[in-house]
Amino acid sequence: MTIMEMLGQSGILTVLGMGIVFSFLVILIICVTLLGKLVHALKWDKDVTEPKPAVKAAGGSTNNAAVTAAISAAVNEYRKNN
Repeated sequence: MTIMEMLGQSGILTVLGMGIVFSFLVILIICVTLLGKLVHALKWDKDVTEPKPAVKAAGGSTNNAAVTAAISAAVNEYRKNN
């Protein structure tokens, strides 16, 4: 077997391998797209529990004392340690 025959076979093998990988990726993209459309059509993409809207204070800002307290505690702990 000459070097030219070996290069020819390796070129064919390379093109064949890349073609198989490319076709697999195309099939994968088509399947994922179709599955996404199926999930959307069956309305399985909606959250089971809808998030509750934040309670608005009189000034128009959100009044969430627990979040404010947690952030303040975290900042104080960070300042003590550093």
